[in-house]
Amino acid sequence: MTVRTFTLPDLGEGLTEAELVTWLVRVGDTVAVDQPIAEVETAKSAVEVPCPFAGTVHRLHGDAGQTLDVGAPLISVDTGDRAGTPAPAGGGPKGGQSYREEERAGADPAAGASPGDDDGGSGSVLIGYGTPGGATGGRRRRPKRSAATAVTAAPAVTAAPASATVASAATAAAHDAMASAPRLAPTVVSPIVRKLAKDRGLDIATVRGSGPGGLILRRDVEAAAAPAAPDGAAAGAPAGDAAALSPAAPAPEGPAVDARTGLRVAGRVPVSGVRRVIAQAMTRSRAEIPEATVWVDVDATRLLELRAELKAQDPERAPGLMALIARFVLAGLARYPELATRLETREDGSQEIVRFDGVNLGFAAQTDRGLVVPSIRDAHTLSARGLDAELKRLTALARAGKASPAELSGSTFTLNNYGVFGTDGAAAIINHPEVAILGVGRIIDRPWVVDGQLAVRKLTQLSLAFDHRVCDGGAAGGFLRMVADAVENPVSVLADL
Repeated sequence: MTVRTFTLPDLGEGLTEAELVTWLVRVGDTVAVDQPIAEVETAKSAVEVPCPFAGTVHRLHGDAGQTLDVGAPLISVDTGDRAGTPAPAGGGPKGGQSYREEERAGADPAAGASPGDDDGGSGSVLIGYGTPGGATGGRRRRPKRSAATAVTAAPAVTAAPASATVASAATAAAHDAMASAPRLAPTVVSPIVRKLAKDRGLDIATVRGSGPGGLILRRDVEAAAAPAAPDGAAAGAPAGDAAALSPAAPAPEGPAVDARTGLRVAGRVPVSGVRRVIAQAMTRSRAEIPEATVWVDVDATRLLELRAELKAQDPERAPGLMALIARFVLAGLARYPELATRLETREDGSQEIVRFDGVNLGFAAQTDRGLVVPSIRDAHTLSARGLDAELKRLTALARAGKASPAELSGSTFTLNNYGVFGTDGAAAIINHPEVAILGVGRIIDRPWVVDGQLAVRKLTQLSLAFDHRVCDGGAAGGFLRMVADAVENPVSVLADL
């Protein structure tokens, strides 16, 4: 047979790793060309990875929740070409067993062995090497035994009619001898067993395996994690004697207590996937960018009136408020382009400001996976209606987890509408490596002076966070004032409707 390995492809510009969310196939399944085999999450997006080969799934390289580097092995497929070179010994689970089937077979050596397995090997791929039972060609080797193992094993066989206590002692001595011998890695097949050991705080290298060749099984991990029984009870002593010779068994441990607060720990949530990406981006932004924030209260009454008029004229094509504000932002960036640049550090340590011919407008979108920033490419070329269509399309893709990495990257300026959460204002964190972000608060009724008279108007707050390395207060204030004026008098800016 011919086994071909497919590596994790480059899923987008600048991405170096991906988190394996779930497998869509199992070992032994038949796959077709371009059939999705796994769902991975990276750059704040979940995507399905298709397989370029057709055949039988030979091996899955990785577990759900594991982070894989781009270029690392993802899946091995037996393409069925037996005219090719033979597969190496120990090339994979026999009969296309899944990891769960391997675990069940390993728990009962008689069930896991086939008639042709005279050496008792499971045929499963181990860490760094294979077992003899899995070889279909090439030289087969038996695992070497230490002298202590050989000497101790013989009495264990001849003493079969003897008491179970003697046999148990001999078996324990044999395992001790095997554990003392040097080896490359713990002999364990199933990722289920590894996860079980990790969850129970065990070092898998310290667990003695009871399977063929010292294979570590689920029962071995459970036994190692269980509290030790009193010696008297293990030897079959009466319950009264055991209680007299040893202290009472400790009570089951309750929830862990945090040493700092004294409170019980209710649970631990790993920082992974989207949350890890957000944490890394926000940490880098705060660490590298000396930001400043300016804000202004704006009378949005005329903007809401214009929106109502457009909706009355054409309900299907009327742009939303975010699209209208986005159009004002793009007009402001045309006059103050330094707010849509990027600061780069060269190899010699010097820095330069990179300017762009146009704007890719990012906007913050809250999803079930976390906060993401889809990017409207060449937003400066779109009308308010065109921006509205892109806002709706990208938001739907992001919330469904179907936006591509390209659609979630590449922005040069970000617009954040935190008013949808009922907040008036915020000092937003700049979306690195951009140099500015504009936030929009909620629109509410407030008293406002109009033509010298107190009136109730629709007010909102605009806040601009900017990188003080590339922009001064004059440019930042000028941009913010221009956007505010457009909100208060929108007709002058919307000539493209």
